[in-house]
Amino acid sequence: MTRYLISFDDGAMTVPEEASLVATDGTVTDNPYPESKERLGGFSVVDVASRDEALKWAAKIAVACRCAQEVREFVPDPTV
Repeated sequence: MTRYLISFDDGAMTVPEEASLVATDGTVTDNPYPESKERLGGFSVVDVASRDEALKWAAKIAVACRCAQEVREFVPDPTV
C-alpha cells in the first residue's frame, strides 16, 4: 500500500453562514468560527493500493468540500 496526501489550500473552500460544529458529546454550536469563514484548508491521508484509487478518493472529497483537491504520494519510508 502507498500513502497519498490529499489536500486543499486555505481559502479554497468557503463555509456557508449556516455552518455548525457538532462536538463528540452531541453539543451543537452554530457558526462557531465566523472569523475563519473563508480561511479553511485541510488534508486527508489515504493508504491505498494505487494512484488511481487515491484519485477516486480525492474526487469524493472534492465533491464533499466543493473545491479542487491536490494529490501527492508520500515518499516511502525505507525502514518500513
